[in-house]
Amino acid sequence: MVNVPLSVLDLSPTTSGSPASAALRRSVELARDVEALGYERYWLAEHHGVASTASSNPVVLIATIAAATSTLRVGAGGVMLPNHSPLAVAESFRALEGLHPGRIDLGLGRAVGTDGRTALALQRSRQALALDDFEEQLAELHGYVDGFPPGHPFAGVRAQPDDVPLPPVWLLGSSEHGSALAARLGTGYAYAGHFGSAEPVQVLRSYREGFVPSPRWPRPHAVLTMAVLVAETAERARALAAAATLATVRLRLGAPGPLPSPEEAAAHRWTLAERNTAGRLGSRLVAGTPAEVVPRLRDLVQRTGADELMVLTQVHDPAERRLSHALLAEGWGLGADRLDGSRSAR
Repeated sequence: MVNVPLSVLDLSPTTSGSPASAALRRSVELARDVEALGYERYWLAEHHGVASTASSNPVVLIATIAAATSTLRVGAGGVMLPNHSPLAVAESFRALEGLHPGRIDLGLGRAVGTDGRTALALQRSRQALALDDFEEQLAELHGYVDGFPPGHPFAGVRAQPDDVPLPPVWLLGSSEHGSALAARLGTGYAYAGHFGSAEPVQVLRSYREGFVPSPRWPRPHAVLTMAVLVAETAERARALAAAATLATVRLRLGAPGPLPSPEEAAAHRWTLAERNTAGRLGSRLVAGTPAEVVPRLRDLVQRTGADELMVLTQVHDPAERRLSHALLAEGWGLGADRLDGSRSAR
């Protein structure tokens, strides 16, 4: 039986009928719950100018959630490096590591995570938008911690506090290009199976086969992220899946909005464009009862060789979202004796 750690990716989804700021508080509550259930880590994503998510500043959320928990690893999944000064990222994550030693992860993305106009507002430079210098940015980020070679324009500039290490650096990706880069640079790798178009078995195999050991990562470590919904009945799981799919379709069609409730999704009149888009999503969402979901996920982990499974669970009702994580934890064997407390919150 495949038994790898379970982790959580949280986009802090906004939901219909609730203010966006409530999504941030729900993220803190969910992190406490999954820590008690035995999940390994909790990552927050960076998105800007999107009505469907409140997660625009993962550093603030990481600091808040790390302070509200005690054993959970908390990190970025990820920081979109093109949007930031490498020095600012190094300083922020060294500070987080100093406050929460051994519990912080730094996941980095190569995309801007938003539309062109919002990216311009973030970066304030059309020249910066045109650059594809992720590797140079990453090398600069490490330079503020490890030091620069003589003659480098930033030699002598250090990210403070300088008495703590930079947290583990992961590269995020949704294609074989990202896995190849993570392998060549010798970092951890997280594959975005919840929206990536590449076959995860091949992507993670390529990462392992091409991995070049580095001082921080002597061995490869691959995280597979999937959209997962678990309910007590198959009927309820289908209703939750319909709502999550509608939200994804709206995002793909350029009209993102708050996550609808299952009842709102059931009453929605789908357009032809929406139906066609939903059909192209394929098997990115795994939904069902524990007896249905757990074998599918175990098979996927077995075939990909993933070292860890990270789940993205988009559910309108916070209690029902917590229940999904609890049911998955029980089916996965993380600690069934803790399930009753999560069920009582429903």
